[in-house]
Amino acid sequence: EDAEIALRLTNKLEEELTELGLYELFTTIEVPLIRVLAEMQISGVRLDIPFMKELSEKLKRDLNKLEGEIYESAGEEFNIGSPKQLSEILFEKLKLPVQKKTKTGYSTDAEVLQTLSAMHPLPKMIVDYRELAKLINTYLDALPQLVNSSTGRIHPTFQQAVTSTGRLSCKDPNLQNIPVRGEMGREIRKAFMPAKGNVLISADYSQIELRMMAHISGDESLIQAFRDGRDIHADTASRIFGVDIEDVTSEQRRMAKVINFGVIYGMTPWGVAGRLGIEFGEARKFVNAYFERYPGIADYMEKAPKDAEEKGFVETILGRRRYFGDIKNSKGMKAFLKRAAINTPIQGSAADLIKIAMLRIFERFEKDGLASKMILTVHDELVFDVPKDEIEMVKRITEEIMVSAMELAVPLTVDIGVGEDWLSAHE
Repeated sequence: EDAEIALRLTNKLEEELTELGLYELFTTIEVPLIRVLAEMQISGVRLDIPFMKELSEKLKRDLNKLEGEIYESAGEEFNIGSPKQLSEILFEKLKLPVQKKTKTGYSTDAEVLQTLSAMHPLPKMIVDYRELAKLINTYLDALPQLVNSSTGRIHPTFQQAVTSTGRLSCKDPNLQNIPVRGEMGREIRKAFMPAKGNVLISADYSQIELRMMAHISGDESLIQAFRDGRDIHADTASRIFGVDIEDVTSEQRRMAKVINFGVIYGMTPWGVAGRLGIEFGEARKFVNAYFERYPGIADYMEKAPKDAEEKGFVETILGRRRYFGDIKNSKGMKAFLKRAAINTPIQGSAADLIKIAMLRIFERFEKDGLASKMILTVHDELVFDVPKDEIEMVKRITEEIMVSAMELAVPLTVDIGVGEDWLSAHE
């Protein structure tokens, strides 16, 4: 009976996938990827436990110091982990403007704190405190407990059909959320090691979501900039600040980078102001200048939410869909719908791309009889455990496959690094 029900379900679901134009995606990408992810989980990753303990102790000292600075800035001691007490300090005592309301009170989430950072130093301290606490609790103290006693490795589970965008996710442990921006977040990568005598190779798509934005929006300026191999952030800074590209300072480039990536995630001028620590008026001027520079992106950002509301879903380049159900009828979810409609085709298409690359690399390693193994995928990056005599071959194969995995209006480029640990391979 179970077998009969499974067969009937298979026939029904295959029919539905075919009707939606998703059968090819399912059979040529998702199903073959199961084996790739299973092999990655079996391989696992080595950890440098003594290093993690040492870093944990250092960060705990930093956390205690930051706690004192927070109390000094707030003018009193309070429970930093309590959203209720934090909101009382921010909105009642310091009189900062309320950004969002929730069922239980005023929101103090990361987006709110980022915006408030432009108005007072305390919100930024809270962001830093939360990041440090997460690094300690989620990674430095927790990861060593997950090491398999037989293999001496951690064996994360990679999930291919959990996220709404199609991106791979990871659990037990979740390695997707290791911060890459902060210095301490990057330090954690130093604890990830290859097998003895091997090296790690990191292959990371360069600016993949900006490239996807160029392709999907069809913005001619951005497409041409990528085709010409120009420095996109310097190019944007040149327009925003009204200076020649050779006169762009490193600080101006940094600010343009925040805006370039922020726009993809629907960052508002308030969000830009908070992230860059500038006045709202100046941030609004920068965002307006950005859309003047890239009118195709402005058009896409206006059109995508309307299309999503009309159809009830958005699609990636390969036709993967994200449905929104009744969200379009909910006023409170309008902002969410807008951001998701803009970002999902970009993030989801990048996810499709890396899945194709993973499949082809895995098949090529098998075909060529290589001992190298793909052991990690974190968003746009693949990490390999490689014997030293296969380094050049693996570098050549991964670059060749990753840059040709999908044909876009812009070229794909990959940054490849080799190191004794994940940090040195990634840098």
